[in-house]
Amino acid sequence: MVKLKTSLLGMHLENPIIPASGTFGFGKDYTAYYDINILGSIVTKAITWEPRIGNPTPRIAETPAGMLNAIGLQNPGVDHVIAFELPEMLAIYSKKVIANISGSTIDDYIEVIKKLNEVDNIGAFEINISCPNVKAGGMAFGTSSEMAAEVTRRCKEVAKKPILIKLSPNVTDIVCIAKAVEKAGADGISLINTVLGMAIDLKNKKPTIANKTGGLSGPAIKPIAIRMVYQVYEAVKIPIVGIGGINCCEDVLEFILAGATAVEIGSANLVDPDICHQIIVNLPKVMEKYGFSSIEDIIGGAHETRNHRM
Repeated sequence: MVKLKTSLLGMHLENPIIPASGTFGFGKDYTAYYDINILGSIVTKAITWEPRIGNPTPRIAETPAGMLNAIGLQNPGVDHVIAFELPEMLAIYSKKVIANISGSTIDDYIEVIKKLNEVDNIGAFEINISCPNVKAGGMAFGTSSEMAAEVTRRCKEVAKKPILIKLSPNVTDIVCIAKAVEKAGADGISLINTVLGMAIDLKNKKPTIANKTGGLSGPAIKPIAIRMVYQVYEAVKIPIVGIGGINCCEDVLEFILAGATAVEIGSANLVDPDICHQIIVNLPKVMEKYGFSSIEDIIGGAHETRNHRM
């Protein structure tokens, strides 16, 4: 019998499939398609200290192998999330969720964590230091080893739950930054966020997105994400959550073999809202096809030496 279970930062997941932040909201919209309790966990939409209206439109554009987005972390703010979104989430999803946190300053992250520390249905924090679509904070924290380490250290000091640091692929040396956040106390790493990109509208001869640049996601970035997960797995001892262009069971297994303990599925949810459900249902059959009997047994299987971590 194929075993899909995996463990991540003390959370025992029935399977490694987790919808990524920004593509699943707080889960409500997807209950029309399937019982979301089948999911291993859920990463919430980004939560910031104050409400954000996001970037001007248009802020999404389709590309040949994915999509560009510059949403700008639109969300109702931490107080509204605590009062309404998380209680409503608890009513439809019985497992622990991962709260994605972002900010313009380090103090923003700190204050959001303090407010969320006592929320029972949060099992971990995902600290987003890699969003390419905001003018303050975001990716600026994730492209410097020193800044990434400082955010990690400060967040770890106040967090009462484990923290994942979501890193940016828009760097020259992902390993250096991954090692810096591990040393600063990160409990795990999420890889990768979107790749900075751009498109031009030939009709009006201007950038397609009002923000000019946006984050590229979808199948186009999967090889970049696989490479970074593989490199980071060899350099750190903390667990990795793989993200980037996952559309099928085979994609999931590539990330697991590269070193991911679990995966997050992002823009594929916007193409097919039932995609996570389909992957969970079909994963055992695909694993059997390739001779795999357990997710936990194949984590890092593409490496000569495996260092299992949860």
